[in-house]
Amino acid sequence: MTYDTVVFDNDGVLVGRTRFDVLRDATRNAFEECGVEEPDPDDVERMTIGATPGSVGTVCQTYDLDPGSFWRTRDDVVSKAQQQEAREGRKTPYDDLDQLQSLDVEMGIVSSNQQATVDFLVEHFDGFERFGAAYGREPTIHSLQLRKPNPHYIEQALGDLDAGNALFVGDNESDVRAAENAGIDSAFIRRPHRRDWELNVWPTWEIERLSDLHDIVG
Repeated sequence: MTYDTVVFDNDGVLVGRTRFDVLRDATRNAFEECGVEEPDPDDVERMTIGATPGSVGTVCQTYDLDPGSFWRTRDDVVSKAQQQEAREGRKTPYDDLDQLQSLDVEMGIVSSNQQATVDFLVEHFDGFERFGAAYGREPTIHSLQLRKPNPHYIEQALGDLDAGNALFVGDNESDVRAAENAGIDSAFIRRPHRRDWELNVWPTWEIERLSDLHDIVG
C-alpha cells in the first residue's frame, strides 16, 4: 500500500498529552472567570473532558451562564494552561518526531484540541515545519459536534494537502472511526499510555513508534 499523505492526531501521537489535573484546574478557573466561585466538582469534570453541546447547555443553565460565552472562556483558559505546560517543559514532542522529516509524503495534523493550542505547539516546538495543514477546534459549542469521529477536520486537511491516498494516525478509537468516516486507512499508535489498551475498533495498521511509518507508507 502506497500513501501520498499522512495526517496525524496531535496529543498522544506527536506531543505528549496534557495531565488531566491541569485541564480540570483550568476548567475550574474558567468557571471562576465567569463569576462562579464554587462550581460543583462534577460539573467541572463534565466540562473538562467529553463535553457536548447538550451538557454545556445543561451546566450553564445551572449557573445562569450564557453557553456560548462560557465555552469561549473555557476553551481560552484551557488552551493557555496547555501552552504554559509546553513553555515549562511538561508537555513536549515525542522523541521520535524527527523520524517524520524523511517521510516522503504530504503531512497534516487534525486534533480535537483547540486551534489556538495546536497553533501554539506547532510554532513553539521544532520539528513541525513539514506539516502543510494543522487543524484544531474553533472556540465554539458547535465545534464540539465536529470532533472526531466526525471526519470534518480530516476532510478539510485532506483537501488542503490535495491528498490522493491518505492515512490517519491516532491513539484513540475515535481516531480510527474518524478515518473510516473519511474513507481513508488508519494507523493506531501504541504509545506507552496505550500499550495495553484493548481496542474495540479495527485499524488498518498498528504501530509502536512513528518510525514504523517508513515501512507502511511505501
